[in-house]
Order: sequence, then structure tokens, then C-alpha cells
Amino acid sequence: MIHMKKRITAFLVTFAAVFLIALPASAHVTVNPSTSTTEAWETYTVKIPVEKEVNTNKVSIKIADNVDFKMYQPVDGWKVTTEKNDDDKVTTVTWEAENDDAAIKPGEYRLFSFTAQNPADAGEVIWDAFQYYTDGSIVEWTGDADADLPHSVTEITKSTATTDSHGHTSDHDADTDESADSDEDTAGSSTSNVLSIAAIVISVIAIVLTFIRRK
Repeated sequence: MIHMKKRITAFLVTFAAVFLIALPASAHVTVNPSTSTTEAWETYTVKIPVEKEVNTNKVSIKIADNVDFKMYQPVDGWKVTTEKNDDDKVTTVTWEAENDDAAIKPGEYRLFSFTAQNPADAGEVIWDAFQYYTDGSIVEWTGDADADLPHSVTEITKSTATTDSHGHTSDHDADTDESADSDEDTAGSSTSNVLSIAAIVISVIAIVLTFIRRK
């Protein structure tokens, strides 16, 4: 009986430890998707959870140098501002609650979305985030993956598609496949026509030979 109690106690302690370790990770500020393709016009979603017992009333996201910010989705009760560098490129996007009612309450989370064009080269895009609380504290989500406050990362892989200035894409491989299929269809159609004509000619010759033999 004593051994059983020890096993149950050990199990509960282990379960609690795993739960407590997993809990903060689930409450991190995140930017998704975690994977995308080169030059794509991607819609990114920022998830802002509240870990403290006070409201979050502002959040800022740093836009990487090789990412081109395009537009954002408005959220009721929140104003959006951007900071630009000397080249007129957006470097920071900030969402700020217009009043206490719009702020994110403890135990809640809110989603903010924006569209940006990915870099031309494959690699990682780092999303540093700064979460502001009404008590004046700021949580900086700028660490590496194993840090207590990690930033989000999006892995950019090479794409065969070409994106125009409006965000429309065309896939070279798909175009090539379609062209190949079209060529195959044309070749198949030509072959069928040749065979049909040959069959007609043979039929005519057979009829003529039959007529000659009867004479």
C-alpha cells in the first residue's frame, strides 16, 4: 500500500511538472504560419495571450529587413500605427487599444493579422514582439527558441512561383506541365487523324481491288 501511494505521488508530481512547463509555452506571443515560400504575399496572424492579472493594451511587431509589409486587417477598438525607415519601408507595426474595454483581459487572447511579401531568398524570418501591460510592464519576446521569452520564426522555403506587384502568383512548373500536357494532347490528336486517314485509304484500296477482281 505504501509503495502504491509513493507511485501515485510520483506520478502526480511528474504530471504537474509537465503541465506547468507546457503552460507558459502555450501562452507565448506567436506569429503564424511557421512556414511559407519565397516572395509570397503571406497573411500572418499574431496571437497575443495575456499571462498576467492585468490587461494588455498594446503590442508591437518588428518587421524584418527582408520582409515587405503591405497591409493590415482593422480590429474594432484598436488603432494601428507603423514606423518607417529612411527608405520608406515599414519596420514596426503597433496595435494599441483605444480604451480599457478594448484591451485584452487576463485569460483572454486576441488575433491581429497583416499581409507581407516574403523575401526572395529561402531562410528564416524572425518576428520580435513587444507586449505592453497596463501596469507599465513590457514583455519582450525576442529570445531564441530555447529562451524563456522566444520570438516566433517563419521558415521560408524556395518557391517555383512568380509573384507580381499585386500578389498574384503563377507557377512555372505548373505552366510547364500544362504545356507538356497540351503538346501531348496535340500529338495524340495528330496521330489519331493520321490513323483515321490511313484507314480510309486502305478501305478505298480494298474496295477498288475487289471491284477489279470481279471484272
